[in-house]
Amino acid sequence: MIRVLLVDDHEMVRMGLAAYLSTEDDIEVVAEAGSGEEGVRMTIELRPDVVLMDLVMEGIGGVEATRRIREACPASKVIVLTSFIDDEKVYPVIEAGAFSYLLKTSRAAEIVKAIRSAVAGEPVLESRVAGKIMARFRHGQEAHPHEQLTPRELEVLKLIGQGKSNQEIADELIIGIKTVKTHVSNILAKLNVEDRTQAAIYVHTHHLG
Repeated sequence: MIRVLLVDDHEMVRMGLAAYLSTEDDIEVVAEAGSGEEGVRMTIELRPDVVLMDLVMEGIGGVEATRRIREACPASKVIVLTSFIDDEKVYPVIEAGAFSYLLKTSRAAEIVKAIRSAVAGEPVLESRVAGKIMARFRHGQEAHPHEQLTPRELEVLKLIGQGKSNQEIADELIIGIKTVKTHVSNILAKLNVEDRTQAAIYVHTHHLG
């Protein structure tokens, strides 16, 4: 028996899914959750084989719920079932650990097939989602913003990460303070950050120090 948890903030969606899945001899809906937080809690408590996850919900939402579920219960496969297919939804939830990605316009039989495939270790991606992922793969991983920096700007960025002031940077690199200020302005623009603090955080999160 495949144990399934439904996570969706629309009660009618949950009721419809539960009613259809209950007609399948090998599938049991063990619980329903109306929010991401509740979905995470119920997954940890019930350890379902499959979690059908909506994306847009109040609270933590489907992406963060998926991430927490994958961390706490890696054996539970998360199948995204959503109305959205934009890049801002697809890539984050796949990176968070979603196993499959379906649209709510999918036929009921396709959802059932995806549930069985997940248990068998076979991911199912809606065709347009698969196309997005393949396109991104072909283009390669996106370049990190700091790769746009000149060698001198990268030096300045690393010193910002060390907490040095403009004057200290100028003294260490033996350049004028105005030159340092120009480099800092260029760095903030290229990294798309607002201030030195965010630039310093960038250094540490990307291990540039």
